[in-house]
Amino acid sequence: MEKAEKLYDAYYIHAFVIPNYDEPEPLLRDTIKRLEQHRNATTNYVIVLAMEASEIDHRTKADNLKRNFDGSFLDFIITVHPKDLPGESRGKGSNVAYAARAACDELVRKRIDKRRVVFTITDSDSAIPELYIRHVEKAFSESDDPYATICSPPIFFSRNALNVPAAVRVTDIMWSIMVMQNLSNRKGLAFPCSTYSLSMVLAEQVGFWDTNKDAVGEDLHMWLKCFFKTGGVARTIPIYVPINLTNVQTTGYMSNIYARWVQAKRHYNGVADVAYSLKFAFGDSNQYSDTKSLLGSSIPSCLMSCSIVDKLTVVFHVLEAHMIPATSGWIMFAAVPFTQLLISTYSPLYDYYPSFQNPIVTSEFYAYMFYLIQTVSILLPMPLLMCAVLYESLHKTVDLDLFKKSSNETRTWRYYMDYAWLPVSAWLFLTLPSTMACVKRLTKSEEKYVVAEKVFSEELTR
Repeated sequence: MEKAEKLYDAYYIHAFVIPNYDEPEPLLRDTIKRLEQHRNATTNYVIVLAMEASEIDHRTKADNLKRNFDGSFLDFIITVHPKDLPGESRGKGSNVAYAARAACDELVRKRIDKRRVVFTITDSDSAIPELYIRHVEKAFSESDDPYATICSPPIFFSRNALNVPAAVRVTDIMWSIMVMQNLSNRKGLAFPCSTYSLSMVLAEQVGFWDTNKDAVGEDLHMWLKCFFKTGGVARTIPIYVPINLTNVQTTGYMSNIYARWVQAKRHYNGVADVAYSLKFAFGDSNQYSDTKSLLGSSIPSCLMSCSIVDKLTVVFHVLEAHMIPATSGWIMFAAVPFTQLLISTYSPLYDYYPSFQNPIVTSEFYAYMFYLIQTVSILLPMPLLMCAVLYESLHKTVDLDLFKKSSNETRTWRYYMDYAWLPVSAWLFLTLPSTMACVKRLTKSEEKYVVAEKVFSEELTR
């Protein structure tokens, strides 16, 4: 009965944390306007507009937005993250951490029960449907432990997809496919991307978001922190309502390609989570914080609930997210041609090394195994391409039924030609930036706070 009351009486207060830095004001206005149209916005929605002090005229932009939505929400909180705080790395994670703590203090001061508050961390360009919020409430109400629940949706890039280069468009399609595949984990070991929801209780239990250089990948890092700090109790509930995002868009074809490259470099700095997950998965159990539940129950007993299989699964998925991008391109585009050069009877190596003996050349068994591997490598992209075919049908359905687009505003059969750009986009926006991120982890250099440029028109996006 209590769960039913929570679901149908709008029990939860939703605090939407919108971190931004140098984002266009029309984009932020459009993102907030979509939330304004939800039925419980005035009674149950809190906007937390997370500004950066280092942005020029950030206060003017924030005040304009608050004035524009005066009376539309239960509360509209503006936070300004100071620059150059000791020990912090600039980025979305540190901004969210500051905003969430400030929002928590403000809501508690206004006597709002923190057990009712659900944080939804989002991007400045996330169009969040009301259906997503309804399913989040349902998931929390039906969960055995709502204070150890992280809700994660799939992401779509459909707001301006027809206005960007095909290489950019197909890159974000593959990104969407990988996020959706990740959500299929039956044990709740699935990582959020861009937008996700969790209780204020859980955020406070684990000490909110980390702010150092190891926490650059804010969404994945916060999930890992919740998982390990609660001894594996915190799990994901997938919410199968897509969040509509914008592709990186600028004026000019090559500048748009460059802007997507800048974004890719920032994304793959999250490779720091490889070391973080290994540390907590196989380190001393004393690394876990002995957090106390705000409901009066103790967490330490849950430290035994996380099996080694779950830890290995999490580590495997983190490695999959960061090591495959950093290696696959080199293997496909460099290793195979180089090996072909070695085994070729016309190879110039034979002129310099007449005694050179390659087992692939001299042994039938190794030759057979090599050609078998070559054949398999040709077939390896097939599952991904099959997923792309399924995605095309899903994308059109979501555009027409959920986003209410017309048939000429969505993808048609001619956009299948986008996939011809896969080799270029995979190398340029995946292999190179992920390799650079891995190499840079060997140094202690601080990255500048750079975001990819976006051109936004409220009239041209839906």
